[in-house]
Amino acid sequence: MQSLLTHSLTVVVPVYGNEGSITPLIAALASIKAETKVPFEAVFVIDGSPDQSYARLREQLPTAGFDAQLIALSRNFGAFSAIRVGLEHAKGSIIAVMAADLQEPPALVIELFKALSAGDKDIAMGVRESREDPGLSKLASATFWSLYRRFVMPDIPKGGVDIFAVSADMRDRLLLLKESNTSLLAQLFWLGGRRAFVPYQRLRREHGKSAWTLKKKLRYLSDSVFAFTDLPVRLLMGIGILALAAAVGLSLLILVAKLSGLVAVPGYAGTMVTILFFGALNSLGLGVVGAYAWRTFENTKARPLSIIQSQDHFKESGV
Repeated sequence: MQSLLTHSLTVVVPVYGNEGSITPLIAALASIKAETKVPFEAVFVIDGSPDQSYARLREQLPTAGFDAQLIALSRNFGAFSAIRVGLEHAKGSIIAVMAADLQEPPALVIELFKALSAGDKDIAMGVRESREDPGLSKLASATFWSLYRRFVMPDIPKGGVDIFAVSADMRDRLLLLKESNTSLLAQLFWLGGRRAFVPYQRLRREHGKSAWTLKKKLRYLSDSVFAFTDLPVRLLMGIGILALAAAVGLSLLILVAKLSGLVAVPGYAGTMVTILFFGALNSLGLGVVGAYAWRTFENTKARPLSIIQSQDHFKESGV
């Protein structure tokens, strides 16, 4: 077993709309440094945050008591892109990701670090055992992860993963995957490796309002599905086969009825229902195929996943 002293720790913190939690966040990171007793740095990535998060970090980091990098992106690229930037600039042998809103307890970072310090694991993930969120939010999250485990990524824990730590080698493997419009967490499971899971209870947000809007959740849902499975296409094919069988059966029924003299006048209602049904089916099919085509097109552009506006370094001594 390797000694903790042979390692160094970098904590990556994506920041968006977190000005109210900057002071306790810095205090939490200082406590992590004191507890782990290893070379430590924090990498803050400002993801186009519209509030005063950057200014407050710029003011407080010189006296934070630990080495830090403050990276500002040119606009809001999304949390996963911000995390990737932090991973790219991390210098530690173990790199942990921590939420700036402190909903994941800071002590969890220490547990993740210890789980990787022996050197026999590549990635450690915090698995939610419970969460202090509204009932509807809990139900939606449980439903999503249950279906995602069933149909897309069976290895993902039931409660999902929000916080993780990786070895430097695992970080390097992850950064080789450069596709856009994807799920960073699903990429980690796709990479495989030796995993450790650490249970924790997610806390209620104390400062500010979550930027995790319904629109972003739906975008995350589509990215998580379309980037890792052809299930929507297969479902569409199945529905198409069933619809074709129903159409053939209906056609035979109408033909028999016509030849038997049971149909005097063609029915308007039946015609309209058939047209609307197959029209909707065609629209659905175009939407699903278009989603895959668009993601393919986006990746062929090979645009950078994020753009750095500025970068500052702060030493523990304040120099």
